[in-house]
Amino acid sequence: LYNGLTTAHFVKNLHNFFCLFISIYSRFVTHSLLCVHTSTVFQRELDTKHDKHERLVKISRDITIESKRTIFLLHRGTYQILRLSGGEGKSFLDYGRREIIGVFLATVSSFYFLGIQEYVEAVSFHHFIRHRTLISLEEVNARLVFIRENKGEGEVTWAGPSVLTFQITPIDYLLGVADLTGELMRMCISSVGNGDIDTPFQLSGFLRQIHDGFSYIGNTGPYEVSKKLHTLRQSLGKVEDACYTLRVRGSEIPKHMLADVFTSRAATHLDPDEPMV
Repeated sequence: LYNGLTTAHFVKNLHNFFCLFISIYSRFVTHSLLCVHTSTVFQRELDTKHDKHERLVKISRDITIESKRTIFLLHRGTYQILRLSGGEGKSFLDYGRREIIGVFLATVSSFYFLGIQEYVEAVSFHHFIRHRTLISLEEVNARLVFIRENKGEGEVTWAGPSVLTFQITPIDYLLGVADLTGELMRMCISSVGNGDIDTPFQLSGFLRQIHDGFSYIGNTGPYEVSKKLHTLRQSLGKVEDACYTLRVRGSEIPKHMLADVFTSRAATHLDPDEPMV
């Protein structure tokens, strides 16, 4: 009888142990599967984020390249002709506008988009050549309204709402305008080399107004804006020095020789290794 009770007790304990083992193993397997599923979800989210980041970087580079190409084209052209005709740079600006659609398709609106500043610089430079005024933030944003167009039967430019708007932030606008001052300084030097003596004085007054506006911001604004103020002052100083040279030497040297004299003088103020402002 004693041996029978011992055997029954042993079998019962073995059954309880086996049930406990099955329960623990089931929980372990469930937890492992849950961890694997969670890791897979996180991996997909990270891959999507990285792919989205790479697309934005590519779009930013494309816009930067086309914006710089537009600026170079505007510098190579005759400013008077570009002012009347609108210039060939418009096609490059339209390309930049189309590339900005990729930002919406990436569904990232808070990403710091460096190509936008280059786009603002190109648009503002083209606008100044045509109208001799500074383009406003509202006018820049008005150019970035995209209406969905049907490419063909059942094909559209993008999925979603029929109208997309991209709003450039005031900080990106100010940084783009600050970069514009460097192009205006180069425009001043090129104008004198082409025999245009009036443009440097127009640019001098225009740059003073921009400088005064940035001076009001000073150190109270974003760090990037205050950092651009030093470069802006350098560009203004070069243009004012050019105007001073034209005013003083203009009475001493004939006008048809003044361009050559000033071009050689201006070359001493321009560092060939100086980066783009």
